[in-house]
Amino acid sequence: MYGISIFLNEDMTNETRNYIQEMSAIGFKGLFTSLHIPEDNTALYSQRLKELGAIALECEMSLMVDISGTALKQAGFSFDDLAELLAIGVTGLRMDYAVSNQKIAEASQQLKIGLNASTISEADIVELKSFNANFANFETWHNYYPRPETGLSSHTFAEKNHWLKQSGFQVFAFVSGNSQLRGPLFAGLPTLEKHRYDNPFAAAIELKENNQIDGVYIGDPEISKRTMHQFKQFNADQMILLEVADIGSSYYTHILGKHYNRQDAARDVIRSAEARFKEVATIQPERALERKKGSVTIDNLLYGRYMGEIQIAKKDLPADKKVTVAAQVVPEDRSLLKLIKAGRAFKLIEKGTI
Repeated sequence: MYGISIFLNEDMTNETRNYIQEMSAIGFKGLFTSLHIPEDNTALYSQRLKELGAIALECEMSLMVDISGTALKQAGFSFDDLAELLAIGVTGLRMDYAVSNQKIAEASQQLKIGLNASTISEADIVELKSFNANFANFETWHNYYPRPETGLSSHTFAEKNHWLKQSGFQVFAFVSGNSQLRGPLFAGLPTLEKHRYDNPFAAAIELKENNQIDGVYIGDPEISKRTMHQFKQFNADQMILLEVADIGSSYYTHILGKHYNRQDAARDVIRSAEARFKEVATIQPERALERKKGSVTIDNLLYGRYMGEIQIAKKDLPADKKVTVAAQVVPEDRSLLKLIKAGRAFKLIEKGTI
């Protein structure tokens, strides 16, 4: 499941409505928001939550609301009447701090509960069971980290997730946006520090596939149209789009189009499974260039029967007179290379066409 974050510090605009609808149309199923309310904005937050809930209902999206302490009461809602929240489109509450396990257990009888993945302990689980909590309604949600250098390490993340999965929980996490970022730091809202400035699409797919995360949400208010298109293509047919820049080779257009990585995936390069078995004109040698990470290459006639094979370098490799560098994956897409596993489809498209 993929989701987006919409914050209530500003009125709901047509642009925000359109963004939610667009993201819903390309397969995003969840909304996340927060009720950490400045004291002077209580009434505004209540109305904005109702408006966001109405959009969630219209788009058939879940709506998880982050709360702590007296946040519900401040916004004009109550733990004693959760049906009111359900009626306006809220489907879950993410419990941050200062909410007792008894309250959490009681609320779990009526709606989804997001537990703090970083702080939940075995003692909490025991206590929640003693209060007859409905564990079928529990999810565990990691934090996002606005301040650079404070996001989780991959090791810490993996260790915690292993325990959470063993305990029977689904796990949710965040990646940064790359269009409108949230203030005051505007430095991304990822769970993992290594993803802070990464392509959100690459980070999200890595969390899903390499870390078995059940739900990935964009932490910041917006991603770019370009990244939306990459998500749309992937959600439709598992195809990874890579923009490639023309570096002056005669064979630039030859390497464009749909490819599949070979089933016997190589360590250093992505090998197009079909490329060298197609009939091609003679590939003449060009000036041998160092194969930087992201270089798209085609083997020339000096490679004999390998002539026509198309590869993408996954690491820096030396120049080889038998290998012609035909294009270069654009910098913002190079983090996608690690996601192209055995048998995966990918498409090389001209720079600027997404």
